[in-house]
Amino acid sequence: MLSESEAIKLGQTEFWRGMSLRDRAVFQLTEDRLCMPFSIFHEAVEKTLGRPMFTHEFGLNMDGLRKEIMGDKEPPTAREIIEMIPKDKRVLVFIEQKETDDGD
Repeated sequence: MLSESEAIKLGQTEFWRGMSLRDRAVFQLTEDRLCMPFSIFHEAVEKTLGRPMFTHEFGLNMDGLRKEIMGDKEPPTAREIIEMIPKDKRVLVFIEQKETDDGD
């Protein structure tokens, strides 16, 4: 694992630009310190796994993400993703979409 200063120096080289999305995702999922902008990492994981990634999954399910990207685990269900959030932190908002007068 890289030290903080090593991760910063590596990130400053923009090394990820020459990597595939999968390689970016695998690299960062196996490195404890963030070595690329989070938005680059987030996009790489989403596109590699082919599903939306909720930010809390990175903090609460890194082991599961590592296993999922390596093909050792199925993706979590929507319920499992929601249940990762501690109950006292959970706020869910459901928005009902209503039809307009013209049928849309």
